Amino acid sequence: MHNNENQSAAEKINNFITNNRKAIFTVICIIIAAFAVLITYLAISDSINKKAITVMDELNGKYDDLSLNSEEDYNTPDVDTLLAEVKNFAEKTGGFAGTKAWTIVGQIYSGRKDWANAQEAWLSAAKKGNKTYLGPVALYNAAAAAEEQGNLEQAIELLEKCLAGKFEFPAAPHAQFSIGRLHETLGNKTAATEAYRVILIKWPQIPLWQNLARSRLAVIEEK
Repeated sequence: MHNNENQSAAEKINNFITNNRKAIFTVICIIIAAFAVLITYLAISDSINKKAITVMDELNGKYDDLSLNSEEDYNTPDVDTLLAEVKNFAEKTGGFAGTKAWTIVGQIYSGRKDWANAQEAWLSAAKKGNKTYLGPVALYNAAAAAEEQGNLEQAIELLEKCLAGKFEFPAAPHAQFSIGRLHETLGNKTAATEAYRVILIKWPQIPLWQNLARSRLAVIEEK
């Protein structure tokens, strides 16, 4: 009886395959074709990324060779040429290379104290680098550019985004202190107090920021 059941099941499978062999063959072909397309896409993508990183390394080398120190250094024809080249590359390149390119654009505009364009560049870097450690760094610099323009509330918002990202920001205590400082400048004592207290709770092992936060809290309480 058991053998008959097994035979019956085998016959059913065989009959199913025989009756649907064209459909099964078509599905198998589709799967193989899709797999081949995926392999091709990954190979091309890897090649493109490697080329982009190579170009980015060359552009970064050019930037380093300029040895920029003062605002005057950032306003030379050589920097203009490099800026145009890097910006063009950044606009059409994604991933790490595109993010790194936008950081160079941001650095050049920041060196020129062109804060509006610097902020735009840093925000572009943050958008392209939201899946890398460069994301929070770019947001932090965008906040600094916003503050330079007097946009304190926007600077606070960008700093909060910087700290809320999935990548830990090395200068997180500084960013948190800046949030408190900006709230204090705006006259938001309650928000400033809350921001400073976050430092006391989250970074008790860092005396510098602990002391600075306590000193600001003491000043606020005296007012």
